[in-house]
Amino acid sequence: MRIIGGNFKGKKILEPKDKETRPLKDLTKESIFNIINHSNKFTIDLEKSYVLDLFSGTGSFGLECLSRKAKKVCFVENYKGILPILKKNLSNLKMVKNYSIIEKNILVNIDFLEKKEKFDIIFLDPPYKKREINTILNNLSKFKILKSNGIIIIHRHKKERDKFPDNFKIIEEKKYGISKIIFGKFV
Repeated sequence: MRIIGGNFKGKKILEPKDKETRPLKDLTKESIFNIINHSNKFTIDLEKSYVLDLFSGTGSFGLECLSRKAKKVCFVENYKGILPILKKNLSNLKMVKNYSIIEKNILVNIDFLEKKEKFDIIFLDPPYKKREINTILNNLSKFKILKSNGIIIIHRHKKERDKFPDNFKIIEEKKYGISKIIFGKFV
């Protein structure tokens, strides 16, 4: 697994040894960034973006954003088995300081986001077996941390049938292998 674009293109991303973490595949990641850069359904300037990477795991998505000059990336991860790998992947990007790591369980408490800045992109990549997407989206909406023109990107198993809040509008949905990527926003 590598960073696929930007200043750190080709840099290796350390992967977990266990099976608890499912890193974002390069092909899926490349497709996500192609849509971010070329979609006519929304406008995101990645270089001016504040990014929230929930369930960050190895940090693959957020690392890609940093490589592509995002303003800032906030990584949220609480799994002790992956945190050292996430931190090592970030420290391997020498001189990059425009990120933060929050070691909290987003499923238990999301109040810590209340005082954070607003985000242009929220990337949500929970383990496939997690069914709390509706609750998480409701909380994100409640704290109003997505900018009005911002997008939420959700990575799920292609067969998963999640329930979304009424104020969440799907803009685009794509399938790649066993994954599906949902682009949406609050209305």
